[in-house]
Amino acid sequence: MAAATLSTVPRSSPPPRSLLPIMASASSSSADPKLSRSGHGLRLPELREESLSSLEVVGARRSLLTRFASLQPPYKRFPFLGWNRHVETIFAAFFRSLPRVALRRECLRTRDDGTVALDWVSGDEQQLPFDSPVLILLPGLTGGSDDTYVRHMLVRARNRGWRVVVFNSRGCADSPVTTPQFYSASFTEDLCQVVDHVSTRYPKSNIYAVGWSLGANILVRYLGQESRNCPLSGAVSLCNPFNLVIADEDFHKGFNNVYDRALARALRKIYKKHALLFEGLGGEYNIPMAANARSVREFDEGLTRVSFGFKSVDDYYFNSSSSSSIENVCTPLLCIQAANDPIAPSRGIPREEIKGNPHCLLIVTPQGGHLGWVAGEEAPFGAPWTDPVVMEFLEHLDNENSDGSKSSKNILLDGVPQTSPSLSVHIQ
Repeated sequence: MAAATLSTVPRSSPPPRSLLPIMASASSSSADPKLSRSGHGLRLPELREESLSSLEVVGARRSLLTRFASLQPPYKRFPFLGWNRHVETIFAAFFRSLPRVALRRECLRTRDDGTVALDWVSGDEQQLPFDSPVLILLPGLTGGSDDTYVRHMLVRARNRGWRVVVFNSRGCADSPVTTPQFYSASFTEDLCQVVDHVSTRYPKSNIYAVGWSLGANILVRYLGQESRNCPLSGAVSLCNPFNLVIADEDFHKGFNNVYDRALARALRKIYKKHALLFEGLGGEYNIPMAANARSVREFDEGLTRVSFGFKSVDDYYFNSSSSSSIENVCTPLLCIQAANDPIAPSRGIPREEIKGNPHCLLIVTPQGGHLGWVAGEEAPFGAPWTDPVVMEFLEHLDNENSDGSKSSKNILLDGVPQTSPSLSVHIQ
């Protein structure tokens, strides 16, 4: 089976777009030697409960994690970096290696005449079996397929024989904007159409999704919204802010202002590329405020909350929080958070809701920053600690579903079954 064509280069200069997406990274180009995948099963070692002692684990299916080889070593931060959440976050953003992968872009027109861009690994339509599992990647705010954390996860999954596609939201990674609307933390319609599109194209494949930061919030909202009708077979949420009201409160404190200004700058840049589409909008829109926003909150006040029909920014944040969606999730879901995340505060994690849902599992690491996780065998310049865990979880689900049924959304995390028009271009 052919692997994705790639090379890896170190990051030695600031990344091209927002600070939030670059504050993440994902997996490495090499397959995990501890995990063997065959057509009908994974051979997982039986590990001791003590292997989880360095982590906070919430969920009725905690015992599943004791079988994961990726969780056998205790979580141990990398020397000189893990002592401070901002140091770890920024180091991962600027110095983690960058996999190079040839991608094929497909522009998908949505029902409201908007456009999103789907980036597939070039050549996989010929190289992979038609029924290979499919993984949809959802980047963070203003992020896309050219961000390091997305590329790492893409390469790891592809090297395990998975078909991978990056969902670039409207305006992100040069995704076309064809209507005066971007996207928001509450908007799941584009994701719904992307999942339907992928499912129609690959009807014999199991489909999974991984979301980071704001992408994780959108993903969890989608899972709760679709509930038992969700076509996804499993999902992973990484550094999800969960409670956007709490996240907004912390976003304006101390050093967090650096992230806030960087994200506002990235949002302004996307807006200015498409400013003509927004000319003449009246009503509650405050286009000058959005165009000159110095904070994410200002951009949301001037444009986002009005576009999606919210009375105020606080109303938007409250009603867009994915914490309220957890109780309705019926798809196997793994959430991984860092206790010291400056952007997705630990106090916003819906621990009780996750504990009460047998489909959900939560891992909280003691350090990690915002999608830094500079720990594990590939630290400090390689993939973050989370990537092998994510891949092992997804392969566990796909193994449980290897009997040929299309959806594993009714398989609990311990494997006990329950009720059960586009344009393509090539980019580098």
